[in-house]
This record gives sequence, C-alpha cells and structure tokens, in this order.
Amino acid sequence: MEFTISLPDWAIEENKRLPSHIPSLEERMRHVIRFSRLNFENGTGGPFAAGVFERDTGKLVVIGVNRVIPSNCSSAHAEVTTLSVAQQILNTYDLGMPGLPVYQLVVNWRPCVMCYGATIWSGIKSLAIAGSGPELEKITGFDEGPIHPEWDKELEKRGIEVINDVLTEEALVVYRAFAASGALVYNAGGGGRSKIVDAAD
Repeated sequence: MEFTISLPDWAIEENKRLPSHIPSLEERMRHVIRFSRLNFENGTGGPFAAGVFERDTGKLVVIGVNRVIPSNCSSAHAEVTTLSVAQQILNTYDLGMPGLPVYQLVVNWRPCVMCYGATIWSGIKSLAIAGSGPELEKITGFDEGPIHPEWDKELEKRGIEVINDVLTEEALVVYRAFAASGALVYNAGGGGRSKIVDAAD
C-alpha cells in the first residue's frame, strides 16, 4: 500500500518561475494568494495555498496548494501538503532544528483545526496569515473546526510568532470568486456547493 500527495503540474511549473528570494512579506502573501486562485480555477483543489520561506532572507522553499479532492485525502490541506513537500526538499521532519534558518509558513487564512496542529508539529518558527476572522467560513461555507480561542497565544507559547492580516482583502476576493463559481465545498458528511454569503453578516 502507498500514500502519495503531489503538487499539480501547473504549481510545479509556477514554482520554477518564482524568484529564488522574495524579501517582502506582502509579496510572499501575494504569490500564495495567486496560487490559491489558480488552484480552484484549474480544478486541482480548493482555494487554499501556503508557502514555506526562510523568514529573514525570503528564500523560497516551496508554495503548495490544497489537494483534498484530487488526492481523495481529507488531510491534504494546503498547509499539510506544503509543509510535507518542504520537509522532503530540506530532508528534515523538523523545520525548527538547531542550525536551520528560521522558516516561515505563509497561508491565505488562519489554519483550520487540523492544520493548526500540523503547524505546531512542523517546527516552523513564524506563521503569517491573511486573516483569522469568520469571513472565510461565511463566504465559502467551509468548516474550519473548533479552534482554540487563544490560538495565537498558544502558538507564541511554543515559540511561533504570528503575523496576522497580511493582504486580507486580496485573500477575500479569491474566496468570493470561489463561492461564485459554485465549486464543491468538501466538508465531511457530504459537503455542499459553495454559495455567496455577505462576510459582513
């Protein structure tokens, strides 16, 4: 028996085209958001992407995307996929081992309850997100799970800095486009089609 998750061909090619270093956090997030849009527009997964970078130099390790439906794997969220590919590229299960650069995970929203755990166990020392409020779930209908009310403080206790609200509106534009597309919302128990909901509700 075998278990494999891979990035779609377009994402592999897009990674090759990216600069080796992306010093600006906003530019890192902008690339991640672009991957999130391309993923659902290409029919290769949900509207989620994540990138692993050296925090201080901006050196790119990889930007990955959600692969749940194509992989028939409920855990193939963008963060899990990206962290796993990064660990293979860097040949380590622990991105926080002594002697390594400080690695940063950049995501187009706060990690869901599963990816929150994956973030902690990956060893990364910095998490940058586009937003953390209820907008994602309200707009798309995805169930992000019961996150700890002090999730950011719990990360900081474990030595993971949290940078919130990076290009929030740009991320929300993609979620609204996903909702308008009628694409499948793959929650457990049957999911359902996406539908536009006013994030201000």
